[in-house]
Amino acid sequence: MNSSAAGWQPEAVLIPLAYLLIFLIGTVGNCLVLAVLLRNGQVKNTTNLFILNLGVADLCFILFCVPFQATIYTLEGWVFGPFMCKAVHFFIFLTMYASSFTLATVSLDRYLAIRYPLHSRELRTPRNALTAICFIWGLSFIFSGPYLSYYQEFQLANLTVCHPIWEISQRKVMDICTFIFSYIIPVLILSLTYVRTIHYLWRSVDPLHDMSESKKAKQKVTRMIIIVAVLFCLCWLPHHLLILCVWFGYFPLNHATYVLRILSHLISYANSCVNPIVYALVSKHFRKGFKKIFICLLHQKAAHKVHVAQVTNTVSTLEAELSEVTRPWGKAELVGQQQEADGSFITSSVT
Repeated sequence: MNSSAAGWQPEAVLIPLAYLLIFLIGTVGNCLVLAVLLRNGQVKNTTNLFILNLGVADLCFILFCVPFQATIYTLEGWVFGPFMCKAVHFFIFLTMYASSFTLATVSLDRYLAIRYPLHSRELRTPRNALTAICFIWGLSFIFSGPYLSYYQEFQLANLTVCHPIWEISQRKVMDICTFIFSYIIPVLILSLTYVRTIHYLWRSVDPLHDMSESKKAKQKVTRMIIIVAVLFCLCWLPHHLLILCVWFGYFPLNHATYVLRILSHLISYANSCVNPIVYALVSKHFRKGFKKIFICLLHQKAAHKVHVAQVTNTVSTLEAELSEVTRPWGKAELVGQQQEADGSFITSSVT
């Protein structure tokens, strides 16, 4: 994918920097989300469990996919071996499926919580949510499993590359299925459930009367999840559109289309680091959780400094005491000398 043009290539520097930014923001942000949810047992309700699962999927994508994909634009060939060639692309689609299925499931959860708050309590339990999460990952493994054989490492013009090896017809069918099951169906479920949820909220809430705190909280959570779902749809749309253009439209291999492919990858990968930002901007609960974690880290750092200072003072005191004992003129000698001086002073006074 590297250009063979001579001279300095801006994309060889800018693209890895963009991937590095995505990696840093995504790693820190998703770790904070997981810490907030796990720190004080915040995963006792279904929505938080699904948000936790979404954070796990995003973090796995950031850690196992983004660094390797970034090297494609900086190195001449694939240097990570045949296993990683298959594993990286498998993880890309595995986490993409897990994210889309999780968002579709949480949209149903939000609809039931708002439309049927009492009747859905028996269904919306942590145990059922964990079962749904296991089902989500099981389906994700099934749908992404074929990608373990889709890519393979081989030699091309004295260069080691990681490239699709399936026939054109097989690749076309596989990419269409991925588009339908990982994007179209989840987006339809998201659209249907959130349209019905918003419609119900709009009709059931009288703006002249105050809403209960429970309804306000549900609205805020629903708004946050809707923003996350919309961002997922927007970020992954260019990636799927480019693939469809390759198979069913006109997509020549030139510098312009090369840039479009890079941008589509960056936008889709950036989706894994925007969710923590949305949580921080929309949810007061997450903002408080993030602040608590930062305060705890600062206190731990301050406590560590105090501990180091105490140890240093203790060591210096011990060194001083040891030096007094071991030096030629120690404390005992000084006391003896003082006593002799005092005795001579008393004697001279008597005489």
